Amino acid sequence: MSDHCRAETEAETADRLRHGSSFGAAAAAYAEHRPGYAEAAVRWALEPVLDRPPVRVADIGAGTGKLTATLAGLGAEVTAVEPDPQMLEELRQAMPAVRSVPGRAEDLPLPDASVDAVLAGQAMHWFDMDRAIPEIARVLRPGGVLAGLWNVDDDRVGWVAELAEISKRKSSITLMRWRDGEGRARRERLAEAGAGLFQGVEEGEFGHGYARTAGSLLATIGTHSHLLVMDDAERAGLLARVDGFLRARPETAHGEFTLPLVTMVLRMRRR
Repeated sequence: MSDHCRAETEAETADRLRHGSSFGAAAAAYAEHRPGYAEAAVRWALEPVLDRPPVRVADIGAGTGKLTATLAGLGAEVTAVEPDPQMLEELRQAMPAVRSVPGRAEDLPLPDASVDAVLAGQAMHWFDMDRAIPEIARVLRPGGVLAGLWNVDDDRVGWVAELAEISKRKSSITLMRWRDGEGRARRERLAEAGAGLFQGVEEGEFGHGYARTAGSLLATIGTHSHLLVMDDAERAGLLARVDGFLRARPETAHGEFTLPLVTMVLRMRRR
């Protein structure tokens, strides 16, 4: 690897770590304002192992427990794994009956072959995949499932596409950006990291929605990592533009509305 390529790789790693570690300061807002996941998407992620009741699942990068709650509601025996102490505390306050432990995807505090499934909601893109995938394979039973889930804004809807351009950087994922190449890139990266340990990557797409008002959607947007790492003036300016947009659009200006989402799932089975 050339010095130039090494510098780019180190810069990308530093950026990933900076963004991925930014959520703790907004843990309470994350717990209050981020959406959960389409139940059909979670069922599909677990489908290959649903004949093993009770299904034992590790929710890694569990955050404040958005995916954990759905898994527990489906009757899974869940262990939530989260590195950030503030996020973990929010999860424990909301779900004291669920087992939760500090830990990272790259170093899981779980025994070998101890779970039927490992799921990651809105988190897999923060992992060091070359270290995380072998570690995930270690804790999975043969035939077990690894699945990543992402909620993406459905920018086939006009006002959602406009909002995405105002509120997010070009690299942020919406449904059309996923379909235009980001989804393929994530599938290929997952397949590459899992080669020899997992079978091929499967993809599912599930309609979803989230009840919001102009004020609560603004709060949701404020929990995204690219805003959390901005300086105060830049963040305030961006949120003011978003607020103006939401209060001017007829779809969002008055009372409660549904933010259209799609839950994307990538899954593969342990060999």
